[in-house]
Amino acid sequence: MPEPKNPADPQAVAVFSERGVQIGYVRADRAPLIRTYLARGRITSSIFQEAASWGANIRVGLDGEEAVLPEQRDISAASDDSGFYPDYIPPDD
Repeated sequence: MPEPKNPADPQAVAVFSERGVQIGYVRADRAPLIRTYLARGRITSSIFQEAASWGANIRVGLDGEEAVLPEQRDISAASDDSGFYPDYIPPDD
């Protein structure tokens, strides 16, 4: 929801959950684009993807499409050749 009367940033876009609870704001560098999409009715759905150190990643569906999460990566099939080698700890004698 755009917040043109927000004293900190007139371009601010507040983010609300489906239950109407405000959960944050769109990042300032993304807010103008999201405001434009909202004004044109292009955003038709959104879904929480994951928490991030700076906030959260949200997927957005445009022009009648549903927001879709990317395929989950299978970390169990990852190579054990990560380059991480723990320090050697000698056995107790």
